[in-house]
Amino acid sequence: MDDTRRLRSAIVGLLGFAAAEEEMLLTSDIACHSGPDRWADVPLVAHTTEFKFQQVERIRAVRSGQTPRAYEEIDHSSPATYSTYAVRSADEVIDDFRRTTAELVDGVRALSDADLVDPARHPWLRGRTLWLQIIVRGFWHPTGHAADYYLQHKWPDRAVALQEQALATTRYLGAPDQAAGMAAYSLACAQAQAGVLDEASKTLKEAITLNPDVRANASRDADLAPLRDNGQLTAILAP
Repeated sequence: MDDTRRLRSAIVGLLGFAAAEEEMLLTSDIACHSGPDRWADVPLVAHTTEFKFQQVERIRAVRSGQTPRAYEEIDHSSPATYSTYAVRSADEVIDDFRRTTAELVDGVRALSDADLVDPARHPWLRGRTLWLQIIVRGFWHPTGHAADYYLQHKWPDRAVALQEQALATTRYLGAPDQAAGMAAYSLACAQAQAGVLDEASKTLKEAITLNPDVRANASRDADLAPLRDNGQLTAILAP
């Protein structure tokens, strides 16, 4: 199997993993306060679906030779942002989520090999590869939010288990080290929030080895505050 075909297969597999987690999230029976500080399941999936759709739009632009529009950053702590998603019905969100996920998978299949792996073809990518952007919005972003959901709703073991499976899936699918590094980074964050700091430290080191780009995130990530507070993060990030 050639490298590009293997990469395309890995992307589709990671999108499917994230989508399955979102489906399970929408059937969760966790009942407690929800709001901007503790997102409920339906608004959360509405948000992750929006980010997936933005990637669908980008793929459409690539295939038509156009430059996609720019998207504003989201303030996850904003009551206004949360309200935008919370007013939508569960049925509407589920239909949108399933349709958008299918469109994203179809887009991955339709992209040319060159568009998928060569950032120089599209100046708006600013040196980034399209395949990694798809993984970020279709896999890393939704699984990260799902883990946060479990952490916020007092289910840390589930959050850690989710990210362990996400990392294992990148390995099973033979995804590139950059993707595995992001998955390891998310696992380290979940472990730190769950209080298993030695494991978090070990996993974070692995994440940085696999994908050195996550080092910049680690220096400021609130999820890694427990490692920062006990001095382990400083040691990990030391030159």
